[in-house]
Amino acid sequence: MDRTLFAPKGTYFFHHPPQQSNGTQPNMQSTNNNNNQPQTSYTSTSQSSDSAEPCVTGKWAASLLKECARAISDKDSSRIHHLLWMLNELASPYGDCDQKVASYFLQALFCKATESGHRCYKTLSSVAEKSHSFDSARKLILKFQEVSPWTTFGHVASNGAILEALEGETKLHIIDISNTLCTQWPTLLEALATRNDETPHLKLTVVVTVSLVRLVMKEIGQRMEKFARLMGVPFEFQVISGVNHLGELTKEGLGIQDDEAVAVNCIGALRSVDVEERRRVIQMLQSLGPRVVTVVEEEADFSSSRNDFVKCFEECLRFYTLYFEMLEESFMPTSNERLMLERECSRSIVRVLACGDVEDDSGEDYERREKGSQWSERLKEAFSPLGFSDDVVDDVKALLKRYRSGWALLAPQQGDDHQLGIYLTWKDEPVVWASAWKP
Repeated sequence: MDRTLFAPKGTYFFHHPPQQSNGTQPNMQSTNNNNNQPQTSYTSTSQSSDSAEPCVTGKWAASLLKECARAISDKDSSRIHHLLWMLNELASPYGDCDQKVASYFLQALFCKATESGHRCYKTLSSVAEKSHSFDSARKLILKFQEVSPWTTFGHVASNGAILEALEGETKLHIIDISNTLCTQWPTLLEALATRNDETPHLKLTVVVTVSLVRLVMKEIGQRMEKFARLMGVPFEFQVISGVNHLGELTKEGLGIQDDEAVAVNCIGALRSVDVEERRRVIQMLQSLGPRVVTVVEEEADFSSSRNDFVKCFEECLRFYTLYFEMLEESFMPTSNERLMLERECSRSIVRVLACGDVEDDSGEDYERREKGSQWSERLKEAFSPLGFSDDVVDDVKALLKRYRSGWALLAPQQGDDHQLGIYLTWKDEPVVWASAWKP
């Protein structure tokens, strides 16, 4: 398909322009004469009887975006052109939630239609890396944790399970396979420092799988060591980077000793593993001989539908619409942190919808998420579910009370696979799944 038929003016898809006075994006260009451009108005409240155009009033973004995804799946060039033009007229990364969703999904649809996903993704990632620093990452994470339990839910649940599983042990070794910049561990260090028995020695091994995290790990390690000294906890910190595939990790490479009680913590890490490699990675986790494995993943399925573009698009749209609505209600409209989180989403959306399963140069960010029930089936091949205790569940409930209404804890009912994790819900929709497992 000729991408010039609906290429946006300038470089909008790589660098967002300032908001225009009418709140819309720059008009789409066309190799055709402008007189031949569709004249559909976004203020229209009706359609002619012979028109197949969706109505674009109210919650218009989902309708138009799904129509465009179907057109791309059908390879209907004229329809693609027309719908991308409409979306570009309506979308804005600085508008309301519908305009933002339309803006970021329009970017992915354009990349899919023009087969430019990998180039766009690399450009977006490069821009993000250049602006990434420890201070900016720290401020973003702390602000997000202040206004939303999206990440802290998994931290509290996992820390509780780890502390209970390793209770009474004197030498602890936590293998942290996540990209949370160690924000989970200060509260665990505080808990270890206040234990009634002898304060144990803690070795924390962080496995870095994302280049953005790798850039700030030195600073993070220094801060973790300083905090451990303050808490009076004997502490050792090491970073494992340059891992191309998680399945290649070994006990020797991670420095696991025979006298250490091992816990493995996986937060948002397994979704970046190639679908066909996931069994191997879970077997690797089993080979480490852990007392407990904690797994936290966002509740979305981009895996089973990966060969059906329309179904995958609809699931991606469902999940990220929830996320954008949550951000809209959690942050001030002018929040820079909110904009940064939204732009992080834009990279993920492009990766899911426009890059396929072809590995990029960095070997990271497959973004093939699975739901808790799907992860449970995989994990049960090597582990047994370890239910969260009443104390841990109470700690999670106490956490959620610190945030605005709309958040809740969902646990499967007794007798209904009640040990297969707990869910964080946003307005009754499960968004994050947390679980604990034992050999």
